Parts: sequence; C-alpha cells; structure tokens
Amino acid sequence: MRSHVLFISGRSGVGKSTAALALHEQLIGNDVQHAVIEGDYLDLAHPAPHVAFPADDLAEQNLAAMWTAYRSLGYRRLIYTNTAAILTLSSLVAALGDDPLVTAVLLRSSDECARPRLERRNHGAIDPALLGHSAFMANLLDREAPASVHRIDTDQLQPSEVAAQVLALTNWA
Repeated sequence: MRSHVLFISGRSGVGKSTAALALHEQLIGNDVQHAVIEGDYLDLAHPAPHVAFPADDLAEQNLAAMWTAYRSLGYRRLIYTNTAAILTLSSLVAALGDDPLVTAVLLRSSDECARPRLERRNHGAIDPALLGHSAFMANLLDREAPASVHRIDTDQLQPSEVAAQVLALTNWA
C-alpha cells in the first residue's frame, strides 16, 4: 500500500493541532491506522536549528527518522501539522522517502478568531508580536500556497467539523 500524507498548515491560532486531534479521534472511531506528527516540534530548540544550522534540515531529518519507524510497523497514513508545511512540501515529501500520495490543507482564520484561540492556548494574554507574526503568516500562506492546496476557513467551525472536512479530502474512512 502506498503511503498517504496529509499536511495541515495554517497560522498560529487557526486550530491545526486541535483539528488534527479531532481527526485522530474520528479515525480511531473508524479503526483507521494512522500516525500524527506535530511538525512544529521537530526542530524546537534554542538557538533555532533552522537559523543556527540552516543547511542541516533538522526538521526533515527528524521527520524521516520518525516516518521510517512508523512505516516499519506498517503505518501508511500520516497526519503532519506544521505552520508552513505547504510552503516546503517538496522537501517534506522527499524526507518521507517513499513517494507518498499528498493531500495538503491550509486552515484559515481571521485575527478576531485567532486571538482568543491563542489566549486559551497560552493561558492568558499573548504577546502582541505573536499575533502580528500569526497575521503575517496567514497572509504569506494564503498568498504563496500552491493552487493544489485545499483551503478551509475555520472561524465558524468546531474542531470536529474541521476534522470532518479534512477527512473528506483523504478518503481514509
């Protein structure tokens, strides 16, 4: 069976991790074998490896190692969340090493909806720079995402509804 990877991208506060968790629960309910990798944590360190050691592609190395381990156990479906994954699809797909089918999704939300989500995630007030960076990334991702990337607006949706829309794009259940 050929692998199938679902890339979920979007600004901070859009609900990537929450939607991935809801999708995970839906897939468990349908007994669909899959793995979930939070890409934002694959190179979380200080100093940031992508800045201090840009040629080393640490996130891609870690993704390759993790996916190799999952594949050795028979997993062929991967949910990968990362803010900007849709902008680096070719290097991420190459890191997977098995020519997977790809479904890419950009979750979108307004500043008005992202702000309270970030406040809940951070247990209170957020640094204005974080919201500014989130808004900058929202514009960049929307502008630079390839036409093949599916876009889902999350402002009026519950996480389970976002997950259901994403699941419908994969034909996994």
